[in-house]
Amino acid sequence: MRAVGNAAEPLDVVGVGIGPFNLSLAALADGVPGLRAEFYERRPAFRWHPGLLIEGATLQVPFLADLVTLADPASPWSFLRYLRERERLFPFYFAERFHIDRAEYDAYCRWVCEGLRGLRFGHQVDAVRWSAEQKLFEVDFTQLGAGGEAVALGRSYARNVVLGIGTEPYVPEPLRPLAQAPSVPVYHSAEYLEHREELAAAGHVTVVGSGQSGAEVFLDLLRRRPPGRERLHWLTRSAAFAPMEYSKLGLEHFTPDYTRYFHGLPERVRDELLPRQWQLHKAVDVGTLAAVHEELYRRAAALDGDWPQVVLTPGVRVRVRTAGRLGAGRLELHLEHAEQGERECLTTDAVVLATGYAERPADGLLAALDPLLRRDGAGRPVVDECYRLALEGTVTGAVFVQNAERHTHGVGAPDLGLAAYRSAVILNALGGGECYPLPRRTAFTRFGLRAGGASGAVSQRSATVGV
Repeated sequence: MRAVGNAAEPLDVVGVGIGPFNLSLAALADGVPGLRAEFYERRPAFRWHPGLLIEGATLQVPFLADLVTLADPASPWSFLRYLRERERLFPFYFAERFHIDRAEYDAYCRWVCEGLRGLRFGHQVDAVRWSAEQKLFEVDFTQLGAGGEAVALGRSYARNVVLGIGTEPYVPEPLRPLAQAPSVPVYHSAEYLEHREELAAAGHVTVVGSGQSGAEVFLDLLRRRPPGRERLHWLTRSAAFAPMEYSKLGLEHFTPDYTRYFHGLPERVRDELLPRQWQLHKAVDVGTLAAVHEELYRRAAALDGDWPQVVLTPGVRVRVRTAGRLGAGRLELHLEHAEQGERECLTTDAVVLATGYAERPADGLLAALDPLLRRDGAGRPVVDECYRLALEGTVTGAVFVQNAERHTHGVGAPDLGLAAYRSAVILNALGGGECYPLPRRTAFTRFGLRAGGASGAVSQRSATVGV
């Protein structure tokens, strides 16, 4: 077995996964003198939601929510620095674009990957263990070849670990047999671009899910089908095709102030609060909704008295175990309307499931650490204010998590706008000091009656973890 950071000279931190959040950590770690870090990713290269890089689709956060700027505006890994390197700074200036295309964000992240040291693509982490004898984490990995085959085994030793393994497409239970069956045209929106031509040619297509991805897929399909022969259904369990909460004060739910406030609430209150906040992160950008309506109106006007062959119905769900396959390659979906109590069978040729994402489970990866993990009343890992998993006191190192702490830190956990801040908190905790100064206050709203609930930088007391 090849040793990559031996026990005599261990790494300060190993990052598992290289998505935007751990890439943010790697970029900011590059500015911390003496910090030895490596990041492992099983994929051969960085790709950010490649199936949804639809032409013209933009980020839902401003370009300042890049990997580093909100923690270190002077970083050499900022989006503006990327534009300068690509000689597009002046065109971007004149374009006056606050929200950039997803494809451009993906290209920016790949540019950062090309320049950073310590990123190991094609490395699949298999297990993370704590060695009480060496007081280090042992990180076992498999080096993969170009075809995904195992090439070599390796082990790194690190004082600390950061999990950034991201999320995976979520498919509701009633539709999983269809989505998993071979040759059945049911795809998650994460695969949309891969199957776009097939879907555009299908006789009838149904899009399920009313979040941003569902709206973008529906709009793209609509634009690709002839007026009067659209044959599209867009269905959602939500009560309406609702706009994202994007008011200035509403956006303050994505600030460190709100994160601290939420973390300080009792577990029961946090669990009750999260489902009520769906419009903060599961709805649709108002501009996308306007574009859908504009496209439908334009088609209605062109048809001069007729309506597009499009059905948009909220408040609908596919009943459990009632989705079936018909002959001749068609699908039958059994629908139930929540308010009417009515049921209907919908025959369609293809389905796109814009049903969101779920946190990728880390149970197998952390199996050896399971006896050392503290869990809450629902069996979830306890995560402290600095994004550390709560471990038994015998463990002197730390395991941090990125985008796996919504139950403890709130709706901002998957938001790109908090990526740089969270990375700075983790790096400060690693060093036990202030590698990156953090703002004392970030919102005009004071979310609780106690002053400490809305302002004050994250405490660094007892934060040193062995760098």
